[in-house]
Amino acid sequence: MGRLSFVTTARSAGARCGLMQTRRGPVQTPVFMPVGTQASVKGLTPEEVAGLGAELVLANTYHLMLRPGCQVVAGLGGLHCFMGWQGPILTDSGGYQVFSLSGLRRLDEEGVSFRSHLDGELMRLTPEAVVAAQEELDSDLMMVLDECPPAGAARGYLEQALARDARWAARALAARSEKGGALLGIVQGGVYYDLRARSVESVCALDMDGFALGGLSVGEAKEEMMEVIARTAPLLPADKPVYLMGVGEPADLVRCVGLGVDMFDCVLPTRMARNGTLLTARGRLNLRNARYKDDPQPVEEACGCYTCRGYSRAYLRHLFMARELLSYRLNTIHNLYYVLQLMAGLRRAIVQDAYESFARGFFSCLEEGRGEEALPN
Repeated sequence: MGRLSFVTTARSAGARCGLMQTRRGPVQTPVFMPVGTQASVKGLTPEEVAGLGAELVLANTYHLMLRPGCQVVAGLGGLHCFMGWQGPILTDSGGYQVFSLSGLRRLDEEGVSFRSHLDGELMRLTPEAVVAAQEELDSDLMMVLDECPPAGAARGYLEQALARDARWAARALAARSEKGGALLGIVQGGVYYDLRARSVESVCALDMDGFALGGLSVGEAKEEMMEVIARTAPLLPADKPVYLMGVGEPADLVRCVGLGVDMFDCVLPTRMARNGTLLTARGRLNLRNARYKDDPQPVEEACGCYTCRGYSRAYLRHLFMARELLSYRLNTIHNLYYVLQLMAGLRRAIVQDAYESFARGFFSCLEEGRGEEALPN
């Protein structure tokens, strides 16, 4: 079997369902990838993550290069064996760290030099080294190294970065060996539509297995982000998956599926869980709020997750306020279940040609919830 194939199985308005075949099995799209940066979705076992409905998870090459080291992982049978996850894995390249750790890195034509955020040791990333590291990890979907510019970056800076990204992508593709997984190119260009179109043209000239929209949700206005996606996604080949990097707000997932996006990842559900914020059909529920101190209800009556079946808001608030480790687990179970079930609902709606009806119902419910939050306690 090839590294990756993709076919569209249903359409509704601008949304689509697809079947993505990877080396380790099929993935139904649109799909949300729980983030396991360091080979772990925080607080949960791989069996629990799969039980919540996840088919594909994400890990980060930069962090795994730092510890325990990709050679260590390879020596222990590869990333799947190392972390006990049997399904497909996508590995990010470290391009986001070029943005998030900008104070610790130096960028040049050949690659990026980092001072490790752990111990200050010098670390060098090049397009070739990043592909080699992902091949050592034995990931199924690999990302090219690129630069994720900050929001508001000057047009001239973006033009230079795009030209370098194109050269890096070609080098990454040339460096992939026969054993390497699928390789996805990344479209950048900030909020400039013509630069995005130029990036699409250069990345589509390469024989990539799929394409990602990068450099979004990094501080630009939400309206700008949506307009960029709406204008850029249709320019990409229809027979390959489109991945929107780093976006996971439920409302954004619904909107972006309607714009033709197939794949998503974000730390939002798990990070919010650890901060005491739970996702519901009516919006966010903040466990710090004193109104939940003696509330016997589950987080959400209609939710079928383990947390909602067994525990009250009052108990979850108690655990969070007491900083009990069980709080992080139960909250994470709920938030990931919510997001994964939202994606499953979107897939069902698309198959029934009812995406627009689904989206209207979703946003109507959110508005009702905002109205309730505005009421006095």
